[in-house]
Amino acid sequence: MPVTIAQRLQNECLGSTGVVSIDSLLIRVGKFIKKGPIKTRLETVLGAMPHHVIRDLLEDTRFRIALDDFVPGRGRTVWLSCPAPGGRGSRCVVLKRRLGECPEAFAHYVIAHELAHAYLRNGPWGSIEDPEQAADTLASSWGFFRPTPSNISTPS
Repeated sequence: MPVTIAQRLQNECLGSTGVVSIDSLLIRVGKFIKKGPIKTRLETVLGAMPHHVIRDLLEDTRFRIALDDFVPGRGRTVWLSCPAPGGRGSRCVVLKRRLGECPEAFAHYVIAHELAHAYLRNGPWGSIEDPEQAADTLASSWGFFRPTPSNISTPS
């Protein structure tokens, strides 16, 4: 049985800067994503991620999650961290509003896949060199598999 976000919020992990909790990540996310399906879906994914991944993301000031603010005819504004010395770039995950309307399994997969990219810094994972395959494999290790047309259900 999956662990609920409430159960995960009770668990804390120690980081080099002190106690880092999933709750602090949700508070940070809550500044950009208010109540609704996207936030609930994001909480589900965060609740399935290992503590060491959450800790790694929280300890990096370049990590953030933003909601796409696209307005037809006006475009969008997304602020990303500038590259740091050594080529370390942004770890910003931008979620589109459609993730609140699409099938839940697909939304969970996309969110997990994008968080996996942030964790992997858009690079390889183990012996998997391709960044897309690496993010897919890591997301599936958290329980979020790439949907296929046969396993995506549409809302009733």
